[in-house]
Amino acid sequence: MSAPPQHLFHPANAADYRQAVGSTLDHLLGHLAGTAGRPLTGVTPRDAAERVAAVDLDRPLGGGSEALAELSRLWLDDAIWFHEPTAAAHLNCPVVIPALMAEVLVSGVNSSLDTFDQSAGATFIERHLVDWTAARIGYDERADGIFTTGGTQSNLQALLLARGQQVAPADRLRILAGADGHFSVQKAARVLGLGDDAVVAVPVDASRRMDPAALAAALADTTADGLVPMAVVATAGTTDFGAIDPLPEVAALARAYGAWCHVDAAYGGGLLVSPRRRGRLAGIELADSVAVDFHKTWFQPVSCSALVVRDGSTLGHVTWHADYLNPKDSAHPNQVDKSLQTTRRFEALKLWMTLRMMGADAIGEHLDTVIDLTDAVAAELTAMPDIDLAAAPQLSTIVFRHRPDGLDEVALASHNAAIRAELFDDGRALVAATRVEGRAYLKLTLLNPVATVDEVLGIVAMVREAGERLVGAPGAPRPRAERLAVAR
Repeated sequence: MSAPPQHLFHPANAADYRQAVGSTLDHLLGHLAGTAGRPLTGVTPRDAAERVAAVDLDRPLGGGSEALAELSRLWLDDAIWFHEPTAAAHLNCPVVIPALMAEVLVSGVNSSLDTFDQSAGATFIERHLVDWTAARIGYDERADGIFTTGGTQSNLQALLLARGQQVAPADRLRILAGADGHFSVQKAARVLGLGDDAVVAVPVDASRRMDPAALAAALADTTADGLVPMAVVATAGTTDFGAIDPLPEVAALARAYGAWCHVDAAYGGGLLVSPRRRGRLAGIELADSVAVDFHKTWFQPVSCSALVVRDGSTLGHVTWHADYLNPKDSAHPNQVDKSLQTTRRFEALKLWMTLRMMGADAIGEHLDTVIDLTDAVAAELTAMPDIDLAAAPQLSTIVFRHRPDGLDEVALASHNAAIRAELFDDGRALVAATRVEGRAYLKLTLLNPVATVDEVLGIVAMVREAGERLVGAPGAPRPRAERLAVAR
């Protein structure tokens, strides 16, 4: 046999692979040690784009050290580091080491989880994890599911299954979802050809949870108009407030109208392994399907998610047989029958390694820790006269804003946007922005189990300091983004 090409993953190149992976890991750890408590550098989109655009992809650098040095300049020097306590904007978590071990194996072996003859034992590892998750939800042996890329794909597939259960024409079908539910529900309706008007937004109560009385009224109005409630989507952990809809009541109403009940637990699904807060998901077992993002509150790298269904036979709505891949007479098991994807990475291995090395309780304790952190920080914020909390937190997000005296809503929106931009530009902290009933707010998303109350309150102190200065003397420094915009 002739020697393999230099870069091919092959036993003959094992030493080269070991050296390449080792030098890459050293390079990564060098950056990790150099973050110095700052989650970002505040690089501008223009600068980042110009650096990348200048690369001639038709002229390879050849060596790994040269490529890594270039990559530092293009990405790693300015990357967002989610292990830093001051990275508190989005649902991006610091990741556990067992999952990183799995990533090496997933990429090196390159299994594809569509058919057994491309994955062998990996097929059954994924299936076992689906069964385990289904049992945690409270489903029986009829349950099944599939790993997905994330909550958006899981929600899309769930609604496709709901569509498959209906015989009514598309223009009569309606999806009812909480007003604070994820936008992927609207996108799914569009992808399924149901149209933007197919999604009915159900009002939320004072706790930002779907109002069962409002849902009952919306279902009654829908049927009275000659329309068909195809699905009701409850949320277990809304993006902004972490609110968990009243799952038993929602499921009962969906069943009464013959609608599919789907629970989007992409955010709150980690409560399935919480030693102290599992009860918050009471009623989730009544749903027809559940979406869980392991790459959020289970501390896994992106992407790692699943859709689990109460009755595995409903997955048949996505099945299509191809003679070259999964013919009907094949004796081998396959997963492509259950998935919107064909080729799929072995993402399940990350969760598997985590469970086998850490255990489910350890994951749940991490989540409980960040919820405790969130509650403690929110309690401190309520005593600050210039901080306005939009609502009490329910998982690990805090929606707030700096509210000095004398500013109307328009001015407050501009004021808080300027604070956020200044923190980003300086690389000191990463906070998110949102709107609540048309009013602009900032948001802290806390998913770091090693962050302390003082560290998170430090972010709030930065917000208040910047806010006080911005409403102070007319000559106060403006955020760098604003200064650059004026200069251009």
